[in-house]
Amino acid sequence: MYLHIGQNEMLPQRRIIGIFDLDTCSAGKRTREYLARAEREGVVLDVSGDLPKSFVLCDHPYHRQIVYLSQLNSATLQKRGESSSLEFE
Repeated sequence: MYLHIGQNEMLPQRRIIGIFDLDTCSAGKRTREYLARAEREGVVLDVSGDLPKSFVLCDHPYHRQIVYLSQLNSATLQKRGESSSLEFE
């Protein structure tokens, strides 16, 4: 199953570690440091096309982790993930 995170970007749900609200999480010092380090390492992919509202943390076969920035809010992504999981049960 896949999760559509916006801008025609689909992620395999089995690779998703977490979905985070950017406004809430970026207030924390550790999260800001993590995102800054990920940006320096080149593992942040901005698929928002606009001002990002959330980020999705995924594992990756070639990198430790990949961070996707999405224009969709975290609650919307969460609901999409839950509804697509229910469709196949």
